[in-house]
Amino acid sequence: MKKFVLILFFLAPAFSHATVITKPFEVSGWIPYWRSATGTQEALGHLDAFTEIDPFVYTVKADGTLYDAGGMDTDPWTSFVRTAQSKNVRVIPTIMSGSGEHMDAILTSKTLRDAHIQAIVQMVYSHNFDGVDIDYEARSPSTSPYYSIFLRDLYKAIGNKWVMCTIEARTPKDSLARDPSIPNSNDDYKELNKYCDRVRIMTYDQRVVDKKLAAETSDPYSPVADPKWVEKVMKLALQYFPKKKLMLGIATYGYEYEVTPLVEGYKYKLLWAFNPRYALDFANTSGVPVYRNAAGELSLIYRPGTDGIPPVANILVALHSPSFRLMWWSDAQAIQDKVALAKKLGIRGVSIFKIDGGADPGMWNVLE
Repeated sequence: MKKFVLILFFLAPAFSHATVITKPFEVSGWIPYWRSATGTQEALGHLDAFTEIDPFVYTVKADGTLYDAGGMDTDPWTSFVRTAQSKNVRVIPTIMSGSGEHMDAILTSKTLRDAHIQAIVQMVYSHNFDGVDIDYEARSPSTSPYYSIFLRDLYKAIGNKWVMCTIEARTPKDSLARDPSIPNSNDDYKELNKYCDRVRIMTYDQRVVDKKLAAETSDPYSPVADPKWVEKVMKLALQYFPKKKLMLGIATYGYEYEVTPLVEGYKYKLLWAFNPRYALDFANTSGVPVYRNAAGELSLIYRPGTDGIPPVANILVALHSPSFRLMWWSDAQAIQDKVALAKKLGIRGVSIFKIDGGADPGMWNVLE
């Protein structure tokens, strides 16, 4: 009997990555460091909805070490982590980089890459986190092989912890508004599938990327995430990743644009991002009507006032102005549409960006 047990031990892999499934449909959510107090407070009130919480707090220094922008060694994070893990909710912090040039230098240098992996492993184990979420955006396509090497080595080094990969959405080439011959900055999906326990697709910030969907309406069209676009992106991802790994990203915010009508279509100048309450408060005080748009999200259109003149609330008047403002955001109904799509596709679940107290509170009726 002892001999049989020993044989089983040596046949097992030297490390294993999270094979226990806690819920058939998973919900994860990012809490941003810039709203840690309201984010953790909101998440604590709805922990039963989550399989995982992702503190969005770490960035990468030039030498491959980590910068903690959220103060993970202090409250509210320390008490939040204890409470979440006591309720069997995974706590997996995100390491984010939006500097492609910065990460290219680290990933292509074995010395810096190894130091970076060492810093990640130490961070995870010293805080007793359940794993790490990697979100490195805007990198050069030429670093794709090095990123795969990085994930391979991290996967081995991190032991029995989760490795989550958050990646940019890939729009099918026949729908791309830009030249489809331009190299795609996304990574080698086949390689990522080997080393990522979950793959979270950032199916938001769609805006004007999909020329086919934009051509279906003559109205202004710059979505946070149209379900029809999201479905295209996820079906493309399903050609490379098994359903049990895939998470569909859902946004809880919106954008305001300055829009200029052209002979054909519109030109959009992004002004800022906002939470839904900002748009609803503006609509209530200005009288500008809110409507559900072609993407199933919410919008309002107005012409800004000047020198004490109130904004023009009439949509038709605004649309025939040399320029006008467009506010477009994700509400509970839009979130429900994406959750329903994820369930229809049969994938692992959804990942919410972001949990910070500013989303449509009706989303909890959808997620819980």
